[in-house]
Amino acid sequence: MKLATLKDRTRDGRLVVVSKDLTLCSEVGHIARTLQAALDDWAHVAPRLKRVYDGMMTGSQPTMRFHEHDAQSPLPRAYQWADGSAYVNHVELVRKARGAEMPASFWEDPLIYQGGSDSFLPPRDPIRMADEAYGIDMEGEIAVIVDDVPMGASIDEARAAIRLVMLVNDVSLRGLIPGELAKGFGFFQSKPSSAFSPVAVTPDDLGDAWDGGKLHLPLSVDLNGKPFGRADAGKDMTFDFPQLIAHAAKTRPLSAGTIIGSGTVSNKLDGAPGKPVGEGGVGYSCIAEIRMIETIAGGKPLTPFMKFGDTVRIEMKDKTGHSIFGAIEQTVEKYEKE
Repeated sequence: MKLATLKDRTRDGRLVVVSKDLTLCSEVGHIARTLQAALDDWAHVAPRLKRVYDGMMTGSQPTMRFHEHDAQSPLPRAYQWADGSAYVNHVELVRKARGAEMPASFWEDPLIYQGGSDSFLPPRDPIRMADEAYGIDMEGEIAVIVDDVPMGASIDEARAAIRLVMLVNDVSLRGLIPGELAKGFGFFQSKPSSAFSPVAVTPDDLGDAWDGGKLHLPLSVDLNGKPFGRADAGKDMTFDFPQLIAHAAKTRPLSAGTIIGSGTVSNKLDGAPGKPVGEGGVGYSCIAEIRMIETIAGGKPLTPFMKFGDTVRIEMKDKTGHSIFGAIEQTVEKYEKE
């Protein structure tokens, strides 16, 4: 089943069920006005939404055209957005680029931080920033939305709580991160609003690409129309989603609608840092990673962060070449206070 939130005059938009090929949608306000409302009563609501989805496939359900540009992020705001760093290859490169050793515990205990969740960007809206000097970067990730998760949940309980899967552009301001982390109090200004894919998908609709904890397909990241990343989201993922969820729930319960992110999708190549797509590698899911590799190889980064007018596109296709979640496509624009 595929779900989306259409823009309207409200903060939280209105929930629709979307056809498998992303061309049609069906209004379901009589079942649940918003995605959060559906998640709050998932056991009762999900079967009714599934009947609408199945009816769309057979032609028995009233539909209208679905346009990705009309979509909000599936949850335009959420009770919680917690982002991990499950691809430890990415973490290792970050530390190596600045000459720091990586503690062994990083391979055994997940990294996770609590991001801002009160305002997510629609997947086709611009990324507006006041200054290019902030070091504007995209981060292509996978995320899951969970049902209620009890404090101290087991791995099996965490796995059973996964309700939806989607893509993320976790916008990061690399120029602000070092100063914030140096204060020892974590991210804030350096992590502005993220954007999620137009459509969120139930795990059963992903077929054998979903193994219960990882999504085994390449994540396509294009920068200004050129291939930038094609990393396999199921490969080199040190901690899967049930592990990330259980880690987040160690000392607190998670409420229905909590979003858990994977962190930047990152692959090694023959045990070493990856190569650009143009050189036969799978590339990168963020600019920071290629800058790290450039620094390790030549002593300084060469690839610039995003400038005003640059466009990023993040998408995932199934084995037949069809888009699963729709595309996040955003252009960086100058922010002018109104």
